[in-house]
Amino acid sequence: MAVEPRVAVVGPLPPPSGGMANQCRQLVRLMQAEGVPMELVRTNAPYSPAWIGRIPVLRAFARLLPYLWALWQAAGRNQVFHIFANSGWAWHLFAAPAVVIGRMRGVRIIVNYRGGNAEPFLQSTVPYVARMLGSVDRLVTPSGFLKDVFGRFGLESQIVSNIVDLTRFTPQERVFTSAPHLIVTRNLEPIYDIPMAIRAFAAVRTRYPAARLTVAGTGPELGRCEALVQELGVADGVSFVGRIDNDQIPALYATADVALNPSTVDNMPISILEAYASGVPVVTTDVGGIPYIAFHEKTALLVASGDYKAMAAAVCRLIEEPALTTRMLEAGLAEARGYAWPHVKEQWLGVYRHVLSAPAR
Repeated sequence: MAVEPRVAVVGPLPPPSGGMANQCRQLVRLMQAEGVPMELVRTNAPYSPAWIGRIPVLRAFARLLPYLWALWQAAGRNQVFHIFANSGWAWHLFAAPAVVIGRMRGVRIIVNYRGGNAEPFLQSTVPYVARMLGSVDRLVTPSGFLKDVFGRFGLESQIVSNIVDLTRFTPQERVFTSAPHLIVTRNLEPIYDIPMAIRAFAAVRTRYPAARLTVAGTGPELGRCEALVQELGVADGVSFVGRIDNDQIPALYATADVALNPSTVDNMPISILEAYASGVPVVTTDVGGIPYIAFHEKTALLVASGDYKAMAAAVCRLIEEPALTTRMLEAGLAEARGYAWPHVKEQWLGVYRHVLSAPAR
């Protein structure tokens, strides 16, 4: 039997249950279940003692110094650093130090870059970021959207899909009633524009007064969203259920009739793929990398960012055109199968083996 490469995955874990944290957790868990030796170096380890987390400057050092030491130790035990990376301060504080320490220790470096803000980040940041990305052994992205972005900066990258563990999701037969249940599974942050989904829901309610909306997420926009549902007179139909752990997300999809994604910036939202896998039709904005995984009138209905009236009309169309919805659900499930774990596992093992066999950069 071939000896698998020893890999240290550098990335976050839930909480919070963001896309990158959930993907990191799934990758480590599923690889370990396959017998692949993987070590996790967590970028968001809990503060010890917990009270340090309430002091801004101190908490940065309290997390950074143990993190650097963990990187140094992991580099001595592993052959590859698989670094989950994002834009902004997350790059400077977590990804860049991992690249530097990995290089110092002779470890092969894979940067797994995520997030829809890559282009403005590379345009506005200091030149060392692009140089560092160009120097790693392999730059990997989960989407064609980011591959195109990196190409515009002269950076070669490889696509390895996000993981959708299809064993966790069961497609439900959709029978729409006069009380459709809409869901949003994005955090309440400005870039996800939850108010757009609320306004769309209010418009749907003019046609379907018994409709319901569940918003599963937390964030700084909660107060604004709560005020908006009161202003629009739909508070009795909207539930803010807070953050739902990824393990409980399938149960939410099982109750849903339509999934809404109102984001203004996005790369490859796993929530869309999970809706596909659950047999839930999707209405989404067409920003960033979304058109690379959501195809209008084939796997989803796409609308312009901020156009809540179009989003509401799309929801009503799904309810009132069952033939279209059935076709979309079948195509969405087929799309989700391309992100199933057996396929993604072989992609990652191929990347690990390649960087170990290729000459060091």
